[in-house]
Amino acid sequence: MKPLDWHLVNSPDVEAWPARLLRARASADARAMAGADWVLRRKRDGRFLAALGGGRLHALVAGLAREPGVAEALSALEAPTERAGQDYALPLDGLIDRLQWLGLDHDYGGRSGLPLFAEPCRLEFAGFDRYRRVLWLLAPAARAWRRMHGAALADGIVLQAISGYRSHDYQLGIFERKLARGLTVEEILSVNAAPGYSEHHGGVALDISTPGEPAAEESFETTAAFAWLQRHAGGFGFQMSYPRDNPHGITYEPWHWRWHRAA
Repeated sequence: MKPLDWHLVNSPDVEAWPARLLRARASADARAMAGADWVLRRKRDGRFLAALGGGRLHALVAGLAREPGVAEALSALEAPTERAGQDYALPLDGLIDRLQWLGLDHDYGGRSGLPLFAEPCRLEFAGFDRYRRVLWLLAPAARAWRRMHGAALADGIVLQAISGYRSHDYQLGIFERKLARGLTVEEILSVNAAPGYSEHHGGVALDISTPGEPAAEESFETTAAFAWLQRHAGGFGFQMSYPRDNPHGITYEPWHWRWHRAA
């Protein structure tokens, strides 16, 4: 696959990644991944489950057949190309069950004015973030980000992505770890969005910074990069989601921009 053809195939519990974008954590995994096209990755903790290449599935964990979500991930990989390229979203049923376990329901959405965001079934490679992590976005948002990034460079402005798509499981894991440390759900909600209610889940939001500027800090508003975004981001379909005094009660986030439409 050429870089601009790289994509993530999503399913409720397991993601399929292009093997060349992942680095093996163990020598046995490295050997299996060397000739693979795809790697199945557990969403909750990032564990590599299997490598797929040449029509052969090579298990990277014991008991692969009992691993939840593997069959669904393989089925998603085999989906017809014309369906895979469309904007299908994953079901929200499992997320809603787990939100109820946290004591959260639709009242949270009503109070905050935030909708639930389903995860896309397919995301496109949009480059790398500041930390050389793979940046995934919904395909039109990825194309808009690449265009906007290039236009800023032409004007002498360097835009750095800090993060893009995040799964529900990633956000749920944050809550579970903090609950295990003794924090309450309300305490966690003061600094973390409820799982399912972040625009990042939909693959349409980016946190943006610029060299020399710390990530996700209000001081970003004083930079030339922020001034450029205010003037030009709308032309690429991006808008700042959480200005001062926004109706959701979310802290001012000059770094958080969401793609809304094709440019």
